[in-house]
Amino acid sequence: MRTKICGITSYEDAMTAIDAGADALGFVFYEKSPRYISPVEAKKIIQKLPPFVEKVALFVNVDAQTVNTTCKETGATLAQIHFDADKAFYAALEVPHIKVIRAKKREDILQYTDEYRLVDAYCEAYGGAGKQINIEWFEGIDCSKIILAGGLTPENITALKKQGFYAFDVSSGVEISHGKKDAQKVKEFIQNAH
Repeated sequence: MRTKICGITSYEDAMTAIDAGADALGFVFYEKSPRYISPVEAKKIIQKLPPFVEKVALFVNVDAQTVNTTCKETGATLAQIHFDADKAFYAALEVPHIKVIRAKKREDILQYTDEYRLVDAYCEAYGGAGKQINIEWFEGIDCSKIILAGGLTPENITALKKQGFYAFDVSSGVEISHGKKDAQKVKEFIQNAH
């Protein structure tokens, strides 16, 4: 099972996640988030990372040019689009990207079924609220292209594996405080996910 540790704000937390076996790291470029990191600081971390780790840049309510420029300048390898955007926006992206579904009801998770997508529980704030989506919504659905986020912890991850999700994405479930990871929880989360 693949894992992404999101809300990385320090090189130490990045390496803790990588050493524990994380496949991807998330950097939040949304200024209203308590896990916000500036592109300049993210670049300093990304430049020092070992190869074969996906560096995911999270965006909320920006234009395509901002996504393209930020990813290129920081070295991020994938853009995570946390808002509803039109076809013109996606057509203008010059970087690999993934769409986020902030699900309010079961039907929402059926969007973009031909694409890999991240599914999170809907909440007013964007990301990292620790709210878990209704797992019953995934019954009878092909989850092989879904990255599950929202309310995940080292304790509840094992029970979710049977759904066959592509990956798990965690932020608040492995933190000491906003933007500061708990090394033991990160290790346990990745171990339990595998």
